[in-house]
Amino acid sequence: MREESPFNSVPPVPLILALVLAGIELTLSAAAMGYVGGAAGVGWRAQAFQDYAFAPSVWTQIFERGDWSLDMAGRLITYTFIHVNFTHALWAVVLLLALGKFVGEKFHPLNFILLFGVSSVGGAVVYGGLSWQNTALVGAYPGVYGLIGAYTYMMWLALERIGENQLKAFQLIGILLGIMLIYSMIFGSSPTWIAEVAGFLIGLFASPLLAPGGWAAFVTRMRNRR
Repeated sequence: MREESPFNSVPPVPLILALVLAGIELTLSAAAMGYVGGAAGVGWRAQAFQDYAFAPSVWTQIFERGDWSLDMAGRLITYTFIHVNFTHALWAVVLLLALGKFVGEKFHPLNFILLFGVSSVGGAVVYGGLSWQNTALVGAYPGVYGLIGAYTYMMWLALERIGENQLKAFQLIGILLGIMLIYSMIFGSSPTWIAEVAGFLIGLFASPLLAPGGWAAFVTRMRNRR
């Protein structure tokens, strides 16, 4: 009997998104090692940062100076597809596949895309407004944290149905924030965590609208609890 590929169990949307992220990173990594792009390929990642990364200076250009050109506004989402290095991208892809399987099986494909996109854009907007450093924001993590928000919401509902303590739903985000804190204590902090926490909160509070049944199901549950 053939063993089923683990990719077969991941819904199409998160799988395609993960493949796009992986493809971009493999291209940039190969270019950095001189396998593609020749001598110019070594600078592809730096050029991608220059052209597609988000930063507080971009936020200022968009929201204070009103520059809604594609070059500026597009960075609210394009930063998601560029990573610092191979390891940075690898963890993003792994988390996307794991959470994408869980959330993607429950959410409509369009709602999954909307959840990931809103968390990514919203995370960038909050980061740009609150960051105290003009540090470039890159990577799929704000969107991934939005999926963690959706996962937390669904776990909250599941624990409610079986009568368990619903605070257990926050165990995953608690563990990740703990790891983030330890990492920052060892290697120094970066304000990009603002985008990730914002992505989580956006995903958590957007889920009642995007989950099966939408807002009507959420309101019904709230009424039944009275």
